[in-house]
Amino acid sequence: MTTYHGTKEFEGASFVRASFKGATLRFSDVSGVTMRSVDVDGLDIDSHDLFFGSLFVNGVDVVPLVDAELNRQFPGRELQKAETPEGLREGWVAVQAAWQETVAETPPELVDAHVADEWSLAQTLRHLVLATDAWLRGGILRIEQPFHEIGQIFTGAAEMGFDMSIFREDPPSYEEILAVRAERQQLVTDFLAAATPELLAEERENPWGGDDWHPTVGDCVRVILEEEWAHLRYIRRDLALLRQA
Repeated sequence: MTTYHGTKEFEGASFVRASFKGATLRFSDVSGVTMRSVDVDGLDIDSHDLFFGSLFVNGVDVVPLVDAELNRQFPGRELQKAETPEGLREGWVAVQAAWQETVAETPPELVDAHVADEWSLAQTLRHLVLATDAWLRGGILRIEQPFHEIGQIFTGAAEMGFDMSIFREDPPSYEEILAVRAERQQLVTDFLAAATPELLAEERENPWGGDDWHPTVGDCVRVILEEEWAHLRYIRRDLALLRQA
């Protein structure tokens, strides 16, 4: 199987009577792609950025439909867009209850199992530790080095120049992961308990750098909630596949 990595040779190209059956696209830009008279049976799209744009199928923008269906499947998910302290607190309680259920129902033999090119439950929880560190400890609280050493950094961070020496090379035990995760969950709970509308409106710097966006404190909290719901969906999807294997 041929692999194309980091190429732009297909930008603006036309494919007529071509077969992409069984192909996989990861970390790729397919924005603005037009497909006409194509067989899409079994086409599987998963994009965290879906809700920042549009996706037209037979002339219908399906993004609002997908958003509404995910809110139905994950009660409380709609509160990731909340603007008030009360709404954000309710959203946090909802997503933590959902995570508690998933962690409790996962048998030990599946904690470190994963499907191809995806994170295990243990790795996912480590990434959520990192997300909390970035957006609460770094973004909101402005701690200079906010990251715990067991955090799971996103793919491509080293190539972007991120200092990977912060993180441990040896994988932590699941018990340690759960302990650190619980500490970070409590940090968010305590912060939201005292949050006010005035605090949520304060401006902060993007913890990942760049001058194109200066999030408010509320924005940072909403990113945490988005990360929690998105990765809950990913891991439930993958655990379902692993249970079928």
